[in-house]
Amino acid sequence: MTISEKDLNRLLTRGVAEIIVKEELIDLLKSGKKLRLKEGFDPSFPDIHLGHMVALRKLRQFQELGHQVVLIVGDWTAQIGDPSGASVTRPMLSAEKVKQNAETYMQQFFKVVDKSRTEVRWQSEWFGKFTLADVIRLTSKFTVAQMLARDDFNARFTANQPIAITELLYPLLQAYDSVIVQADVEFGGTDQKFNFLVGRELQEMMGQRPQQCFMTPLLVGTDGSKKMSKSLGNYIGVAEPPEQVFGKVMSIRDDLILQYFELLTDVPDAELEEFRKAMSGNAINPMELKKRLGRELVTQLYDQKAAVEAEEHFTRVFQKREIPEDIQKIGITPQLLQKIVARSLEEDKILVSIGEVSKPEAEQEWLVSVPLLLCEIGLAKSRSDARRLIEQGAVRIDGKTIYTTEENIRKGSIIKVGPRRWAQMV
Repeated sequence: MTISEKDLNRLLTRGVAEIIVKEELIDLLKSGKKLRLKEGFDPSFPDIHLGHMVALRKLRQFQELGHQVVLIVGDWTAQIGDPSGASVTRPMLSAEKVKQNAETYMQQFFKVVDKSRTEVRWQSEWFGKFTLADVIRLTSKFTVAQMLARDDFNARFTANQPIAITELLYPLLQAYDSVIVQADVEFGGTDQKFNFLVGRELQEMMGQRPQQCFMTPLLVGTDGSKKMSKSLGNYIGVAEPPEQVFGKVMSIRDDLILQYFELLTDVPDAELEEFRKAMSGNAINPMELKKRLGRELVTQLYDQKAAVEAEEHFTRVFQKREIPEDIQKIGITPQLLQKIVARSLEEDKILVSIGEVSKPEAEQEWLVSVPLLLCEIGLAKSRSDARRLIEQGAVRIDGKTIYTTEENIRKGSIIKVGPRRWAQMV
């Protein structure tokens, strides 16, 4: 299993934030040994986004050179509550919910990584047999001072914020995973550096060769400021429909285009340099590069036909301002109107008569609470979210931007929220 200098450079340079220890990893790759590549995931949540895809693409590149991916499902820690490393503890989940999330995650994982060259291991295989004595023996190998060296723990300790003992255990449990599967390399984002290093130490204590730590950059989300995250709502999911993936790509900031190309595509470096020069010299419209990026990503996740159709959908709906063919249809029913007709806050009475709602064909208009309407038809998460969208000018009814919380609707009204959410009242 020899490796060329070209492949070596591609593996260890592009889309890489840090490797510990790079020289050791180079020696391993040149040795011809089939490496075991560890990637763990927390099944507290089922979905994968493009931020995860950065490391997954690296795994795929290693697989193409003949190496073995070992995917660890953190089912045991998810059932006891798994600290996130973001000063928040994740909820305890039932075994059934963990399994459901894991199945969804793996379906998405294998959109990027080769399933035939992946070994799936469930944490409960080994931790399910753990006794209190095993836990104590594991904790005896590290000190509290070592755990507090982690930036997140240290900051909270200094600020007198609580740190659960469970959280201090988590890096040890992740490290023990590496021992069990005899990992040669562990993959993840730079936010996992501390945990990876604990894994190296524990493996050495157990008489194993310490794993290499392969860290990829954290992809900036669609908000242009924070790392991509579902909890922040600034993500592009790998399982989202092609037109949504394409549409969200078109909304990223111009200064993120090259980062997305570098971390998420195989477009050659020389071509990316041409993009960089063209953008700096205003020789190209960033919209054209975003379209290219959108096509590249949709093709990876689906196929070329889906990429072409997604671009056509974007051009028709967002550039030519046409209504999407698959617009959601919402029936104007008495039940819906009972919930959304506008009320006077002072007198708590209906401002308009519901009238002959049993006759949807009648030419009628109803004064409705827009926040309630958006919630009821699924275009907003909550009334407060709906009010925020209205304040931002993100809500349009029949082509008119809405800035008030009460507006008229009628049969055929077109409601648009943001660039991609549509509904038609019928």
